[in-house]
Amino acid sequence: MRILARLHQMPGRIATGALILHSGLSKAGADKETAEGVHGMAATAYPGLRDRDPQEFVRLLSRAEIALGTALLLPVVPSLVAGAALTGFAASLLGLYLKIPGMREEGGIRPTQQGLALAKDVWMLGIGVGLVVEELTQR
Repeated sequence: MRILARLHQMPGRIATGALILHSGLSKAGADKETAEGVHGMAATAYPGLRDRDPQEFVRLLSRAEIALGTALLLPVVPSLVAGAALTGFAASLLGLYLKIPGMREEGGIRPTQQGLALAKDVWMLGIGVGLVVEELTQR
């Protein structure tokens, strides 16, 4: 496994890493109302999360986002590892888009106004998959 990220991979890693790191840091001090909103949305898409305490859930989500954002920003984290983590994270966000009512237009995949913010996360999935595919085919 290649240790350092390739130079051409860094713009995508920096863009996604900075955004995800910012998101994680902003959730670090989430109040009860914010935690309940984030948790409620996640539990709607992923019912297994319903039994989690909302503030603990957001605390764990914050830590995961901080770790992922940092991993993407640091070129010493192999792109295969960072890309796989980004792919999983982005896929879970797109799961929200696909599973939460009102995010998509009736009978299709096109986003509603409410779903547009989540639908845009497809670019993170593309970057993650791109990093993984490149690392697996460059051997």
